[in-house]
Amino acid sequence: MRQHDVQELNRILFSALETSLVGTSGHDLINRLYHGTVVNQIVCKECKNVSERQEDFLDLTVAVKDVSGLEEALWNMYVEEEYFENDNLYRCGACNKLVEAAKSAKLRKLPPFLTVSLLRFNFDFEKCERYKETSCYTFPIRINLRPFCEQSQLDDLEYMYELFSVIIHKGGCYGGHYHVYIKDVDALGNWQLKEESKLMTEEKVQKDTENIKEMENPLTILKGILSEEESKQIPVDQLGQKLLEKKGMSWNKKYRKQYGPIRKYLQTHSQIFRLSPDDNKVSLKEMYHKLQFGSDSQGQGLQSPSQNNDIQWTSESLCTVLKDSASGSHWFDLNDSKVQPIKEKDIEKQFQGKESAYMLFYRKSQLKRPSEAQANPRYRVPGHLLNEMDAANVELRKRRMDCDSADNNIDLHLHLGSHYKLSNGALHPSLSRKESVLDLTIDKRKTLGDLRQLIFQLLEFWEGDVILTTAKSLPAGLHLYQTLDVCQLTLVTDWENLDDLIFTGDEMTLGGIGLPDGADVFVWNGKEVGGMEVLPGLDHEPLLLNVLRLAGYNEGGKGQHFIESQHVVPCSAELSTLWKALASPGGIILMNSSGSDKEVENWKVVPEEDMKKTVRSVGLTDGSSILVLDSHDQSLVNVASGNLTAFMHDISWLQVKNFCRLEAEEKQVKITATVETVMSDIKIKAIQELQLGEELVNDSCLRPIKRNGKLLSPVPEDYTVKEAELKMGSLLGLCHGKAPTSTQLFLYFIVGSDLQGGPEMEIVVEETASVIECLNLMLEKSGLPGDNWHLRRINWCYEAGEALSEEGARLKELNVCSGDTLVITEGKLPPKGFLKVPIWWYKPLMHFGHQESMQDQVNCMTWMMGALQVSPEGDSPAYVQSDIGLCYAGDVEISGEAFLEDLKIQAMTLPFFQELSVPSPEFLRAWILESRRPGKLLRNNQQQLNEYKLGGRVEICIEPLQKEDNLGPSDLLLRVQMGIPGERDYYHSVDLVWDISKECTAWALRHRLAAHYSLPVEKIEIAKYFPEKFEWMTISSWTQQMSKRKRKKKQESLQSAPFHLKDGDIIGVKNLLLEDGKDFSTVRDDIGKETQRQLAMEKKKSRQAQRLQNNVFSVGKVTTKHRKPEVALSINVGIFR
Repeated sequence: MRQHDVQELNRILFSALETSLVGTSGHDLINRLYHGTVVNQIVCKECKNVSERQEDFLDLTVAVKDVSGLEEALWNMYVEEEYFENDNLYRCGACNKLVEAAKSAKLRKLPPFLTVSLLRFNFDFEKCERYKETSCYTFPIRINLRPFCEQSQLDDLEYMYELFSVIIHKGGCYGGHYHVYIKDVDALGNWQLKEESKLMTEEKVQKDTENIKEMENPLTILKGILSEEESKQIPVDQLGQKLLEKKGMSWNKKYRKQYGPIRKYLQTHSQIFRLSPDDNKVSLKEMYHKLQFGSDSQGQGLQSPSQNNDIQWTSESLCTVLKDSASGSHWFDLNDSKVQPIKEKDIEKQFQGKESAYMLFYRKSQLKRPSEAQANPRYRVPGHLLNEMDAANVELRKRRMDCDSADNNIDLHLHLGSHYKLSNGALHPSLSRKESVLDLTIDKRKTLGDLRQLIFQLLEFWEGDVILTTAKSLPAGLHLYQTLDVCQLTLVTDWENLDDLIFTGDEMTLGGIGLPDGADVFVWNGKEVGGMEVLPGLDHEPLLLNVLRLAGYNEGGKGQHFIESQHVVPCSAELSTLWKALASPGGIILMNSSGSDKEVENWKVVPEEDMKKTVRSVGLTDGSSILVLDSHDQSLVNVASGNLTAFMHDISWLQVKNFCRLEAEEKQVKITATVETVMSDIKIKAIQELQLGEELVNDSCLRPIKRNGKLLSPVPEDYTVKEAELKMGSLLGLCHGKAPTSTQLFLYFIVGSDLQGGPEMEIVVEETASVIECLNLMLEKSGLPGDNWHLRRINWCYEAGEALSEEGARLKELNVCSGDTLVITEGKLPPKGFLKVPIWWYKPLMHFGHQESMQDQVNCMTWMMGALQVSPEGDSPAYVQSDIGLCYAGDVEISGEAFLEDLKIQAMTLPFFQELSVPSPEFLRAWILESRRPGKLLRNNQQQLNEYKLGGRVEICIEPLQKEDNLGPSDLLLRVQMGIPGERDYYHSVDLVWDISKECTAWALRHRLAAHYSLPVEKIEIAKYFPEKFEWMTISSWTQQMSKRKRKKKQESLQSAPFHLKDGDIIGVKNLLLEDGKDFSTVRDDIGKETQRQLAMEKKKSRQAQRLQNNVFSVGKVTTKHRKPEVALSINVGIFR
């Protein structure tokens, strides 16, 4: 919504009205009501010539700065003259020279309604900022404009104006709020001033209060009871009974404390009551029998303030009295949706300040409304508008009723006692919530009796009394508190010295009771629920406590130190009762009132003298925690100070299993320890708990046990639990043999390359031992002869990895740690700085020619797919080979500083290559073998091998060529093959060298291939082959329709996703001049995909069988997880634009 200044808004409103009235009888309404004219005159002092200019206005703008009020501003504008003299002369048109003159302005025509805008906002040129003028600026209620008008001969009534509206701005020059004072010209308002309304309301409330006090006076009540008796005399005891029946409360409970016994009270008021000689009967004296007691004496007039509330701030009767008694019209303040009456003198408050008058609206005094318009809002209003107004009023009344209902309606949750049961001191629903709880919306001005009657109507099955008791849902369940029979209400008013009012029984309103919205009310017989007695009240409130016990092995969640359970106890229960129910004999209880915070300083042992105290008196509430320790756990507690000796998260349970006596049954015990407990102490405790011989103390060690049952390396006995990195509930094995010291290493080792099936042996060596010393110890233990062996690490996929080539280096220097597994591999390592490189002969298999039959292709493809290798676990094929041939030629030992050309020369000396008659190294192409497939192409024969970063386990394949190979750094080698028209096959592939120094885009590749095959660019279709998936991906040809201007924009490189084009990739080409099909797949691809699908199914079945087999393994059985063979990791990084 756009914000407007009120003066701007006034002009926009006038313009909109004029536009909407065009073509109607009221087309000139704005001009007739608000249009006036001002005439500006300049009079020549010599020739008396008058020059004048007339201006129209809808509102007058007057200055506020340095002006005391409206009259002074109008005087300055329309009375005072401006003189042209001395250096400031006026050129007269008649005299045709500079002369002295006088300039003035007058109001020529006055409108019926005069709008005056006050220039409150100014600009300070010294500070260069806007500001609001808040000085005093007066304006009259009635004003005579005769002195400011050009014609002053008319009657005074023509110049008299009276104020009827003031727009007020509250705020500063950069923002604020508008509200308006309006005069009730037609006396349509029906409001009253607060002061007069408050005075009348206070008098009425005081009178009602006195009546209530009078009705609560026991003298009035007793006189009313005796006046109703026909016998005029009743026994004193029966008088007390009748009082109980009438008021719902006995004399002793209500009045005895203040007035004494009832018999003594009757004797004290002997002027009213006559007692029999034996003081057993009472009657009224004759003068009081003639008094007539109305219904109020029977208590029928006793109602709650909300029922009998005549205190109405907007009472129409009071307003009428005020309006009739007042003289003249009223003023009202319209402030958004708030409308309130004001006095005429309140207008003077808007003369100055941040909240001050901004626009003034005057009307001619002679404009009088007809008498029929007075207090008649329908005067001369068209019928269709009246109908709309009546309909709007009906809707408004309905909305007011809905609003009143929403303000006074409250939601109650009625819990039906017949659908509840008592359990652990709290009430719980025996059925669903929908069946056990009745949601009810009721007006809070209704009485408690109305609520009972409504419940009887809703619960037709209910028999007997209906007792309503407030309830509350606690963590333990539902609990009852106060029965709704007698409640006290305090009336908070603006006047003082009002006593508390007592309302009893069903006459009390729900609002007077203080029943909040959303309250829970329990409906029952007041005695029992489900045959069990219910004790309501705050003293019997149930508490939900968290009971903690130290968790043992296989208990609790991961990293959980406690087993937590919840118990419900009455807050009035003694701690001794709680101790008997939770703790074992000899156990102790610690309490923590801070709830879930388990820090040591918050736990306190419950002393013996507090055992007689209640649960609530010691500070326990809902959510408080109780720690129960058995007798063997009390080492964690300093009983003298009553505190824990360690943080709760530092306390650990460790399980120790016996592996020393295999012939006996394996047993395990639970040992309590902290993070600072030494492992040797845990071992001694375990030997004692297992009842083993003391000789094992010096000939045993503790070894952690993995989940699969494997024994890990022994823990040094001088380590603490924290240093050993043992967690809560860790399982340790007590085994024969001494534990390594902190300077020794416990290592596993395997002989040979079969890591899956080979036995795993153990050895303890000094961390300062060298690699060769460690190897000799392992060879001695495994019984292997000779020295043609070396050590390798186990890599992350459980395969022989990096070799420990520095035989003189210490194990500690090579970061060999306890628990590591080493592999004894046959063969000597090459000297330092040399590489031992396996050489493979590589020759791409030619694709089948078109002269071969389809059956021959299928047979050959089936033979090649039979060579697929599958991992032992049935994983996906380690290598899918369908279009290349590899043959192992031998190993070459070469220095890392040698050149690539030297490597090729040594490869030519191998017996396999001597039969090929290769002329020179330039006729050989070297590839790094990756997953049994040529990967990275090694170019530049004069580059050292170390610069290629080959690594210790690299394999090289050599491809023979028909001509010399001299590839540049920006050349890309592709295998290109043209499709055979009409067949799903290709001609023999050829090598294509493509210079990508300028760009490597689909557009550039299409042009290169078109030039190679001498075909138009738009008549070829190309695709890249992915042999591992037997799939072709078409290289899009959308760039053919690109304009030259758009082509200048950088396109996606084929070396990035999704093609990742590299050396050796196969590119298929389709000649669209000879065939229309764009299917690049072949019969070999179909067979390959089907074979892969079958392998995947076999892999899935193998895993399911392995999973079933693992489920029946015992805990103690050691199983080795087979891993996939290690493969090279290729990371492709896209081109970021």
